[in-house]
Amino acid sequence: MCIKNLLQTGTMPRFKTILVTGGAGYIGSHCVVDLVNAGHEVVAIDNFANAVGDDEGSPALRRVEEITGKKVTFYKADLLNKSQIGDIFDKHPIDCVIHFAALKAVGESMQQPLLYYQNNLLGMLNLLEIMRSHNCFQMVFSSSCTVYGEPKHLPITEDHPTGNITNVYGRTKYFIEEMLKDLSIADKRWNIISLRYFNPVGAHPSGLIGEDPTKEFTNLMPFMAQVALGKKPVLTVFGNDYQTPDGTGVRDYIHVMDLASGHVAALNLLSENHVGLKVYNLGTGRGVSVKELVEVFEKVTSTKIPLQYEARRLGDITAMWADATLAKNELHWVTKHTIEEMCTDFWRWQTMNPDGYPKKNVKTSVIVNGKSSS
Repeated sequence: MCIKNLLQTGTMPRFKTILVTGGAGYIGSHCVVDLVNAGHEVVAIDNFANAVGDDEGSPALRRVEEITGKKVTFYKADLLNKSQIGDIFDKHPIDCVIHFAALKAVGESMQQPLLYYQNNLLGMLNLLEIMRSHNCFQMVFSSSCTVYGEPKHLPITEDHPTGNITNVYGRTKYFIEEMLKDLSIADKRWNIISLRYFNPVGAHPSGLIGEDPTKEFTNLMPFMAQVALGKKPVLTVFGNDYQTPDGTGVRDYIHVMDLASGHVAALNLLSENHVGLKVYNLGTGRGVSVKELVEVFEKVTSTKIPLQYEARRLGDITAMWADATLAKNELHWVTKHTIEEMCTDFWRWQTMNPDGYPKKNVKTSVIVNGKSSS
């Protein structure tokens, strides 16, 4: 049986073995640090669609082992390959799944919608079927504030309407949330928390792990750091005519380590209560404009970042920030890091690793006809 009903003694958590999908990625690898430090045994999988891999596996997770001093079991695997994932469940007594694995670029999703629907929706369907067949019904799902669409009010609470999505990536998260809602109603064994992230930035304070995009820089802070390093001439800002104080888009930026601690808090709640399906916002509750973030980054790094304004991107919204009161009250989780710390930690990562993770013998995954190949 996958579900362990007896509370572990001593310092061991009730959920001992956690499967982390997308564990070699940016958020996944930082979450694994906190999971291991909390006493969990982690089995991580990744197909390297969004993460760097090599002949020995994941350089990010090897550095996680360096940070924690503990072993992380890793498999190069793809959720579109059901037999491959089933074999991993056969080998390990998985107590709970934290599901990060997904294609995640808003712009790319608008250009390749079928790729996003296939990878994100079919991958989740396969995972849920395999979990059910192995009597594993505990999950923390990596959702997104994009499910809210253009906000009707700010800050956004969890009861804000969802579904009026402005991009394909967000629609995949919304469809999955609806899928989980139906599943939890039909089968009461499921115990799921969906965490709606706002905008993760920063890096582990050691500088050993951080965000290393495998595709053209689509997230703001990696692009900004590349300009600060002189590897790119200017930072492209999409839109300076929004109805915001300085004309640039406003977001709720959250330190990736605060985000990681939110997953441990979610696991703790799942281990103590049967919630069916619960949704929580993970954000700071403060909106920061693109221009404001650039100015803070310049200040803490003593660099200058030239800006080049271009037209708004299809699918972007004006402003969004969270009301995370529910997570504070029920998960006993609050953010601890400031915008300055987010910029400082990311700059430490970037200057220690100007080219990201070592990329010798790099393996990349290409999804073709529903299968991942290297």
